[in-house]
Amino acid sequence: MTPEQITADWLSTVFGSEVSDITISRIGDGLVGLNLRVDMRSASDVPDSVVVKLPSLDEVSRATGIGLRNYEREVKFYEHIAPTVAIRIPHCHHGEWDEATGDFVLVLEDMAPAEQGDQITGCDVDTARLAIGELAQLHGPRWNDDTLFEHEFLSRRSGGDDGAQLAALWEMFLPGFSATYDTYLDPASQGVLQAFGSRIVEWVEGGGDVGAGGADGPLTVTHGDYRLDNLLFATRAGGPPVTAVDWQTPGHGTPINDVAYFCGAGLVPADRRAAERDLLDEYRTALAGHGVDIDADWLWTQYRRQAFAGVIMAVVASQVVGGSERSEAMFAAMATRHLQHCVDLDSLDAIG
Repeated sequence: MTPEQITADWLSTVFGSEVSDITISRIGDGLVGLNLRVDMRSASDVPDSVVVKLPSLDEVSRATGIGLRNYEREVKFYEHIAPTVAIRIPHCHHGEWDEATGDFVLVLEDMAPAEQGDQITGCDVDTARLAIGELAQLHGPRWNDDTLFEHEFLSRRSGGDDGAQLAALWEMFLPGFSATYDTYLDPASQGVLQAFGSRIVEWVEGGGDVGAGGADGPLTVTHGDYRLDNLLFATRAGGPPVTAVDWQTPGHGTPINDVAYFCGAGLVPADRRAAERDLLDEYRTALAGHGVDIDADWLWTQYRRQAFAGVIMAVVASQVVGGSERSEAMFAAMATRHLQHCVDLDSLDAIG
């Protein structure tokens, strides 16, 4: 669908009640999807506004969304997984994915007056505490739930050639990434960036996801891109404390990936260094509310190791979506903070 196809008649069909006088405006700077706010009038209990999510208008980003199954995964997440986890997400009024074209549409609860976080500026520790607490509400309910294997659409590392494939992507995209972002990196970060390439296969094979011989760590539902731009926070005018959006990369994998990814770039380095151990302790406590008990030392080791998840996202994602001034600033912030995270935690040593 295109924005022009979002009409009062179409929305009337979606809600089963007459909708009139719609007004459409763009919200956010989604790189793979297009987010629209639709204000509407109706004589029934139809919401005053909804958010409609469509494929990106940028052809490169749209091709990425289709090729990586982002659009398919998001619709199926709302259909099959959302009702089984406790994390706060928008209610899905309607979802469609077209297998032939790869296109999709989602009609979601409008979370206004909640506001989007800002990956470029980062957040304070109290905000990070809210975000990490919500991660436990995603991970805890389906911790080591083998029925997740029934959902093929969830991304997962399946062993075999996965490490080699990721290493090949890294080799393909690193030159383009370096040409743009090396200027933002200090020597220590550049050293980690270059050294990691030869360790990717080892990192993947020991990462606690589904390997050739089974899982060597806990598995659960993961977000895959849990960062400030994909979180909505309450304002003085209202809204839930935090709401997670952009479910285009849901996975069945190691939960600590999400934790390290958020902390690595959500907090500026000084705040992250001061708060990360306390945040991990609070994550463990929140998991205990779902009957999940994990060892603090194991968690710290996995957190150090999975800090590379953000580095991979910065390198690969920056090269497969449409570019803009804001996207460069965002990926620069992500790259510098995630690499500094790896430097601070000696994450290369934690690989194995």
